[in-house]
Amino acid sequence: MRKFNVAVVGATGAVGEELFRVLKDYNFPINNLVPLASARSAGSKVEYDGKEITVLELTETCFEENEVDIAFFSAGGSVSEKFAKYAVEAGAVVIDNTSHFRMEPNVPLVVPEVNPEDIANWKETGIIANPNCSTIQMVLALKPLDDLYGIKRVDVSTYQAVSGAGKTGMEELVKQMQAFFAFQLDDAEKNAFAHQIALNVIPQIDVAQPNGFTKEEMKMVKETQKILHKDVQVAATCVRVPVLRSHSESITVTFEDDVDVDVAEIKDALEKFENVEVIDDLENNAYPMPIISTDTDITYCGRIRKDVYAHNVVHFFNVADQVRVGAATNSVRIALKWIELGE
Repeated sequence: MRKFNVAVVGATGAVGEELFRVLKDYNFPINNLVPLASARSAGSKVEYDGKEITVLELTETCFEENEVDIAFFSAGGSVSEKFAKYAVEAGAVVIDNTSHFRMEPNVPLVVPEVNPEDIANWKETGIIANPNCSTIQMVLALKPLDDLYGIKRVDVSTYQAVSGAGKTGMEELVKQMQAFFAFQLDDAEKNAFAHQIALNVIPQIDVAQPNGFTKEEMKMVKETQKILHKDVQVAATCVRVPVLRSHSESITVTFEDDVDVDVAEIKDALEKFENVEVIDDLENNAYPMPIISTDTDITYCGRIRKDVYAHNVVHFFNVADQVRVGAATNSVRIALKWIELGE
């Protein structure tokens, strides 16, 4: 098998660090690994396969100089906006984990288990976009249900871990909890979030939009429609919760009017779908939780139940590690599928 020169932009960030672990876990065919970051982080070390590799400065010429074949971008939208074109010009395929390119009509937005066929469109721009973390785990559950019955509408409330805000989000929760046990919580710093996150939930993620939703919520709407190639109605409420890692979602799906939901059929469809697992035994306290999904590449579904009033509505709970499933793992799976399809 051919091996590839792989660049990771944002090598010292939370997703970048996870990418190195996932690349190793999946035995990715790497010839040369090129960690890239800002001038401030250049010269530091990252670990891959038991070896320390020096981080290089991200520049306009670094992709050509290192003959990069695949470039993973996880350093923020402004970085992707400025530097992705240089990777493409150097002949690399860019797999971008930011929101910058997601809704560009000629850039495929891909969850490989759901819409792998869209990868074939990468040559138009040289870029494949990785969806929002909350969208990825949701569409992994929606796809088999849409194939089964035909989805009409989705209502989702998210319970998003602080790691969704990066290392600073995790550090802030830990510091605030330490302050709580020292009876100093009122004096703890609030930088990563607008409000105290310890012992609290914050019903806002990202900036407000004119329609009353947030940018994060509208990402879930538009991205779901693009990935499923369907104008399904989606309404999202995104909430930050004091959990370190793994996002949870409470999802209500309304199917076409003539559908009479069979919970056993839904469980079977979910269980058979790639990288989805059902944990659903309420009587024995078994259901998806962040502590189960963390450090795994599985999207877990449970609490599956038919609506009390409507025959075409089902409710369920969905949990996945958003640093892996929602970012690093999905990016690596895109790259592997890209290789499989013949680049």
